[in-house]
Amino acid sequence: MSLRVAARTLHPARDMLTSARTATSRLSLSPARSSAYATVAGKRIPVRIVEVGPRDGLQNEKTIIPLEVKVGLINRLGRAGSTFIEAGSFVSPKWVPQMAGTAEVVTSMDKLPGVTYQVLVPNERGLEKVLGLLAAHPDKPPVDEISVFTAATDAFSLANTDVTVAESLKRLARVVRGALDKGIRVRGYVSVVITCPYSGKVDYKSVRDVTKELLDMGCYEVSLGDTTGTGNPTSVGEMLDVTVGANPVEKLAGHFHDTFGMGVANSMTALTAGIRTLDSSIGGLGGCPFSPGATGNLATEDILYALQDSPYSAPGDLESLVDIGFWISEKLGRDNSSRVGKAIRARREREGQT
Repeated sequence: MSLRVAARTLHPARDMLTSARTATSRLSLSPARSSAYATVAGKRIPVRIVEVGPRDGLQNEKTIIPLEVKVGLINRLGRAGSTFIEAGSFVSPKWVPQMAGTAEVVTSMDKLPGVTYQVLVPNERGLEKVLGLLAAHPDKPPVDEISVFTAATDAFSLANTDVTVAESLKRLARVVRGALDKGIRVRGYVSVVITCPYSGKVDYKSVRDVTKELLDMGCYEVSLGDTTGTGNPTSVGEMLDVTVGANPVEKLAGHFHDTFGMGVANSMTALTAGIRTLDSSIGGLGGCPFSPGATGNLATEDILYALQDSPYSAPGDLESLVDIGFWISEKLGRDNSSRVGKAIRARREREGQT
């Protein structure tokens, strides 16, 4: 389906300012966007939230995080209604120390029914670890699927993985094929879809082409990451307009860092375009070790609040997630980055609930 058909054009500044103003309140349904917002018999459109806090949220922390804290975070998120949790990563602890012990994490957590648990796998060596883990637990597989990642620029790919984008895609094709041959679903990530910290503004045609390669090799979905968090509704709309020109919008997801406070507005822009999966992180945890200056992800609490009274629905108990956001922030010795979390705590204090 063409993006222009689904939501007319997404990139004029006027439309994006309108989208941003309505993102955190009740969304007005205009005829121009009726196809994007159409519901059946008044039913709200389901949006899948991929909780990336235990992986993308923790990977940039400066201090070592105890196993019990990682496991406790995953378990709390599942009990609070998160249905898709990125539990960790099989990257080298030399490069990302906080992801050390992922095998122990996923074998120690409570595997709740109705929750999908995913781990990030950077290469064939990481896939071998996942396959070994699954072989050791045939009756109760600790993870359900894997994800792989690449970037839209050579500069970022070289800084992150020491290979160009083309080289990374060749490597990932073997990983994806190896996983699919074992019946394991694979999700893809494309980093720096708006700007690159090393080479500047990204050519959106590169985002389009890399996304297509990931889908063609067998990824069931590709998450488009504004890793630097510099995007706004205009640039995100332009990027999506180009990317959807060659890729089915139903196979795309949005992953928006909140460096400039645009995470919610950009997410609503993505929903307007027809995307139905958003990545977020509890308490706004996150940052990228290979993207200097980038701050945390879109906070799960913030996007859930933004979707209230909208045409969309998403799983998760907001009040419980607010508690989890403060719990993990305190464990990490950092401020909670969720604006909604802070507002709800302030309301509770006024009402004498804490």
